[in-house]
Amino acid sequence: MNSPLLVALASLLLVAVNTSAQSPTAPKVDGEGFTALFTKDGVPEGWVVRAWNDVKNPPAEPTKWIVENGILVAGKPRNSWLMSEKEYSNFTLEFEFKLGELGNSGCALRVPMRGDPAFDGIELQMADFRYNPQAKDSELTGGLYRAIAPRKQVYKPTEWNKYQITLKGSLMKVVLNGELIQDLNLDEHNEEVKRHDGKLAPPIKDRPRKGHIGFQELSRGEGHAQIRHARIKVSE
Repeated sequence: MNSPLLVALASLLLVAVNTSAQSPTAPKVDGEGFTALFTKDGVPEGWVVRAWNDVKNPPAEPTKWIVENGILVAGKPRNSWLMSEKEYSNFTLEFEFKLGELGNSGCALRVPMRGDPAFDGIELQMADFRYNPQAKDSELTGGLYRAIAPRKQVYKPTEWNKYQITLKGSLMKVVLNGELIQDLNLDEHNEEVKRHDGKLAPPIKDRPRKGHIGFQELSRGEGHAQIRHARIKVSE
């Protein structure tokens, strides 16, 4: 057999071996350009559990988030975040969530792996009004926590709700259950935001433009936050 043919066959074999070795772990992109975030049951891979008020720390008590039958079930006990190890900048994130009657959760967006996501990144709120009847509109579902209230309240208590969140530079759009509830230029929002201890947090316009995503569990009672069909499409 001549040398050029040997080289060609060897090259093809090497490509086949590499493809076979990589394909089981390579992220699968669907026809719309989205990658599923939780593809296997069990402890989520590529995610870490952190304290609810400072994600540089582990939770106060051992806490386990788990995927069961394709549904991410929030960790017990309450008071934690499940944070992505990967960072994101511009993307569209879609997922469905369901809360109990005293449910309180949130979606972390562009969060540094330190501090409180609600004040040091962006937290898109997910909360049943019964969790805190005195809550302001910006503290209920669809609000950027304590900063910007949604245009309307279309959360469906104890049912599955669907978020579509798009971030590109300073622009942010949030669709909940098919309704546009946030359409923002983050650069225009200099609202005063107070942390839980009363100290001022950076205004929305000064929050990071790249960081981690995550899901929170602060629910009371027996019901825990549930997430399904979570997927992300990264853009330039």
